[in-house]
Amino acid sequence: MAIFSKRSKNNLKGIHPNLVKVMNEAIKNTPIDFTITDGVRTTAQQQALYAQGRSKPGRIVTNSDGVKNKSNHQPKSDGYGYAVDLYPYYNGSVQVNDDIRLRTIASHIINTAKSLGIRIEWGGHWKFRDYPHFELK
Repeated sequence: MAIFSKRSKNNLKGIHPNLVKVMNEAIKNTPIDFTITDGVRTTAQQQALYAQGRSKPGRIVTNSDGVKNKSNHQPKSDGYGYAVDLYPYYNGSVQVNDDIRLRTIASHIINTAKSLGIRIEWGGHWKFRDYPHFELK
């Protein structure tokens, strides 16, 4: 049975309880261990991610600028973030370039959410693919 690291637990702080419930249940019997790498983001953090591939080096990773178009990682009016990003964890580290294992994890998380009656969406189903991203609907 996999368990969340301190890093993952910290990244779940401030996330809506329903999404935390899904992640906590999914990790228990996950076919592939995973790490929550992003939870709640400040406006400044979101703006920095938005700048990637635009005014700063790197590839574009988000279409949410953090101001006009807020990310679900940013707290809503109820104070909770509604999104997390995660990656497979194996060979002693986070694996950011393994979409095959990430798809397996995503399928498991989607099925776990359904079994709990909680509606989530996976960024891998979007036109702008965001494989590590999961959010409440």
